[in-house]
Amino acid sequence: MKRVKTRQILTAPHSWRDMPWGDYFRDALTQQLQPYLGKLYGFHMLKLGNLSAEINTEHCAISHQVNVGSEGELLQVLAHPTQLPFESKSIDACLLAHTLAWSQDPHRVLREVDRVLIDDGWMIISGFNPFSLLGISKALPGIQRKAPWSGRMFSQMRLLDWLSLLNYEVVFRTRFQVVPWHRQGGKVISAHLPALGCLNIVVARKRTFPLTPTKAKKALGKAQLRPAVNATRQFRAAKDQDSTL
Repeated sequence: MKRVKTRQILTAPHSWRDMPWGDYFRDALTQQLQPYLGKLYGFHMLKLGNLSAEINTEHCAISHQVNVGSEGELLQVLAHPTQLPFESKSIDACLLAHTLAWSQDPHRVLREVDRVLIDDGWMIISGFNPFSLLGISKALPGIQRKAPWSGRMFSQMRLLDWLSLLNYEVVFRTRFQVVPWHRQGGKVISAHLPALGCLNIVVARKRTFPLTPTKAKKALGKAQLRPAVNATRQFRAAKDQDSTL
């Protein structure tokens, strides 16, 4: 797997309002997540980063929701995403709204989230699409210092590859366009050219399979049936013995 760790210092925005059209991105993302938030269940949910903290998740069945990040007003727990102060397999769901975009080591963040998630736990990831008009405009000079272009943009296929290595089952994925100056919000592009949508969403579930067979399975595999020929011989011998009597 190609390393994506960078030495560049990435400063994440403290709010969606710190980037152009941030309120539209937040509202569109919240609307797309609503059908799946109602399917989440459990006891504890983490929202990593300031952008995740601003996503409205009141329709989620998980009542105990904790905002975690390095710094911010809406955070309840101050911690780095690569060093979460939670026990292994203690969290039911985790929301990473554009968290990987401003992470120096996205792989490490995913592994840390995987550590705290329970078996069959939920991971929700969102980010900007590098193949959209928004992503292509990142090549313009002088624009990379401003959010959202200051963050890193990962394709959806790359995210799926990372999740497959961690043994996650993708339940839902989509790409859609947000056009702030149009009332329909980019429905035409989202319907006919979804690959050009500026926002990525991936909803995945942690799956755990035994890598080594148990002793019971080994014994079952070694068990052999008696050959049918011997059974036939025994039947004929018993029949001949009865006839002689």
